[in-house]
Amino acid sequence: MKKTTFVALLLLSSQCLAENLNDSLQSIESEWASIYYRMPKQKRGPEYCRLLDKTITLSRQHPKNAEPIIWEAIVKATNADHQDAVSALKAIHEARDLLHKAIAINPQAMSGSAYVTLGTLYYMAPKWPLGFGDEATAEKLLQTALKINPNGIDSNYFYGDFLLSNNRLNEAEKYFKRAIAVPARTEQAYADNQLKEDAKRALKNTKERKISSTKSLFASLFNSESVK
Repeated sequence: MKKTTFVALLLLSSQCLAENLNDSLQSIESEWASIYYRMPKQKRGPEYCRLLDKTITLSRQHPKNAEPIIWEAIVKATNADHQDAVSALKAIHEARDLLHKAIAINPQAMSGSAYVTLGTLYYMAPKWPLGFGDEATAEKLLQTALKINPNGIDSNYFYGDFLLSNNRLNEAEKYFKRAIAVPARTEQAYADNQLKEDAKRALKNTKERKISSTKSLFASLFNSESVK
């Protein structure tokens, strides 16, 4: 076999592997979105377990790729909501470790999705001694995700959600608006449009809270005047 032919075959083989991996990842993302958004909550647990087996198999087939590891972590973390407290804590710790592993392999993978998921885990997880929750770490991770992908629906939405959870309403509003404005990906239109709908609901909630806090402020001012 000529050297040029051998090199061409190698390139073709690696291209086929990459295409197969991308197809598998898109399939996993579609299945995850279908379970999360379409299925009744009480039925999701077994489906997440099935999908987790699929992501673990893919991770083992592609140990040098960060993307399957990220999806393994996402599915594991999402499924924690359907487990008992002890199993859920174990799952989010395992998801955290998987995401650190993925970042070590390729921090840019999936447009910084590992940082989005990890940052979300850090602000949603219980704090020490039960968990590893840490809001300062969460914000740094979510800001890193935005630097990698400033126009991502997920990077903007989840940073907005973090800000809303900390009552930073003006900042949260800005990032929810950005998430809504970003066009959905053609290959994952359903998942993206569902997240954009979440962003719209979050934006409405943010605006309502701003109005409520303004009313409370005026009420307190009037009350203080009446005391005088």
